[in-house]
Amino acid sequence: MDMIPSKTAPEADNGPRSLTILGSTGSVGSNTLELIENNPDAFAVEALTANRNVKLLAEQALRLKPQTAVLADPEGYGELKDALAGSDVTVAAGPEAVIEAAARPASWVMASIVGAAGLKPTLTAVRRGATVGLANKECLVSAGDVFVREVNSNGATLLPVDSEHSAIFQVFDFDNADRVQRIILTASGGPFREFSLKEMADVTPEQAVDHPNWDMGAKISVDSATMMNKGLELIEAYFLFPVREDQIDILVHPQSVIHSMVDYVDGSVLAQLGTPDMRTPIAYALAWPKRMAAPSPRLNLEEIATLTFEAPDTERFPALRLGRQALKAGGSTPTVLNAANEVAVHHFLERRIGFLDISRVVEETLGTVPGGKLSNLDDVANADTEGRRVAEEIIARICG
Repeated sequence: MDMIPSKTAPEADNGPRSLTILGSTGSVGSNTLELIENNPDAFAVEALTANRNVKLLAEQALRLKPQTAVLADPEGYGELKDALAGSDVTVAAGPEAVIEAAARPASWVMASIVGAAGLKPTLTAVRRGATVGLANKECLVSAGDVFVREVNSNGATLLPVDSEHSAIFQVFDFDNADRVQRIILTASGGPFREFSLKEMADVTPEQAVDHPNWDMGAKISVDSATMMNKGLELIEAYFLFPVREDQIDILVHPQSVIHSMVDYVDGSVLAQLGTPDMRTPIAYALAWPKRMAAPSPRLNLEEIATLTFEAPDTERFPALRLGRQALKAGGSTPTVLNAANEVAVHHFLERRIGFLDISRVVEETLGTVPGGKLSNLDDVANADTEGRRVAEEIIARICG
């Protein structure tokens, strides 16, 4: 299912590009702001939003001077207002204020709120026809067909920011999509690629968030460690590109140099390479359909010397199997998968369950919650709520 545009500019290239960053204090948001500050004449910031990091949001707002700064957690409103007193930045707080920030007239929106919480703000930007840099994979995983319909019906432009999907976007021949044999998502394998199941049973949150190649937030780092991130990316790729489920493969590539590949019917395989630095795919999305300079380290193949590949192990990393299972089932099943995973990762980070329990909770939740159709956002919300409820019950039983 294809909803990525052909590579033509979505807007006239006149003056600075106005943009809003949903989730500006996270890893993707912070990297986006760095690129903007390196190119101050090219961008004008409309709004910044964060979850609860008042200090960093205030620092960003004072530097970037957006029209508004919004905190999702209303308890931080007073502190943020005091921090920005005397500036011209309007302050707001609460989930509805985040949605209102997404509705502001920025032509370009970075959707980098982690998890299902990013769905409503991102849809708000989509519904006004904005160009959206999608770093929140849960929008497509949780809302799938509903999200696609909104993008298409509102004339929005969706640009992938995940390194893997950005790589595919850069080498995918959309004019000859029927000549694509398969797309290959690469995976680093995470910090536990060579661990046995016995060793993984005892890993700590600190070990799980210590990724060997990428600098990411805690939740995404744990997803990489379980390889659920690749299960989610599999689903995301299905909705982003005009390919079938059986045309999407996953390949472990520990060096994280080749970010993904497209295999064509004539035997050609096109790949995008680069150092493992999120500023590269962010810069590509920010400047699209052009390119902009980024401070990412340059790729030196002589130093790397060797690139290796291996098949993923679905016995040690069952999240890969669960992701494909959910995609095949369709409907609300991916929504439930994502909801259960978010709950399980949270409890792992809080040390209430073990690392291997994450996939067990997700699998048991999928086996308990029946799949259904997703016709609208209410269906998405109901499936998400039920997935979380069942996952919490399973975790309570584990802890009890």
